Amino acid sequence: MSTDRAGDSYGTYDFVTVRPHDDRGHVVELVLDRAEAHNALSTAMARDVAAATGTLAADRDLRAVVLTSASEKAFCVGADLKERNAFSDADLLAQRPHFRACFGGILDLPVPTIAAVHGFALGGGLELALCCDLIVADETAVLGLPEVTVGVIPGGGGTQLLPRRIGSSRAADLVFTGRRLDVAEAERIGLVDRRVAAGADREAALELAVTVAANSPVGVRNAKRALRRGSDVDLATGLDVEDGAWRATAFSGDRAEGVAAFNEKRRPDWPGR
Repeated sequence: MSTDRAGDSYGTYDFVTVRPHDDRGHVVELVLDRAEAHNALSTAMARDVAAATGTLAADRDLRAVVLTSASEKAFCVGADLKERNAFSDADLLAQRPHFRACFGGILDLPVPTIAAVHGFALGGGLELALCCDLIVADETAVLGLPEVTVGVIPGGGGTQLLPRRIGSSRAADLVFTGRRLDVAEAERIGLVDRRVAAGADREAALELAVTVAANSPVGVRNAKRALRRGSDVDLATGLDVEDGAWRATAFSGDRAEGVAAFNEKRRPDWPGR
């Protein structure tokens, strides 16, 4: 069951916990909180992730989100196959919009997102991490997309997000074989951005989020927008995307404060607009 900041502004959920990391709500921890099932992604849990991310997306004070796990043994083991075992085709089809909203809710957050991964991150679990901008993983992490071994394919963005991270042929290897990677291989091929000691993934991810949150919120949001919108276009179009993001930042209060703080040799007090 979730706990949330004063005023219940993040809502109350059964299978996720929304936890502010600081008093100002600049960094928020979104905890996958179905530990007894190692965060196996059920329909109800998917609904909770979608609802929580919808609330977070509307929070103008927010500067970074860290996706963590309440399970000691896993980040997320993927879709709840025990639930699906009782599904009819109609049930599976009815679940699909909830899953798309769950993964899309993380992917579409306007602020940087960081996954803190330990233990198993398999199938939909790895896809939840792939929906984040950065992945921090500890030495216990085991990652993979085993969907073809149970008769489906990745459906939470895996076939699209994985090749964008590691290249098409490496992604094909992982998707077609369904094999699992340890953290050393995941780091080597670029699937993991930062590798940390066992048990240190959450703190390392939160520390990274605090570093990000110290920068201009207008600048960081526009930088994320430019990175995302420019990733699959030609260079000329991408430069236009960047120019639009630059213009949206350059004439903001944050830019004025940043220049003034630099010249006055002090820490900026970002207005965030």
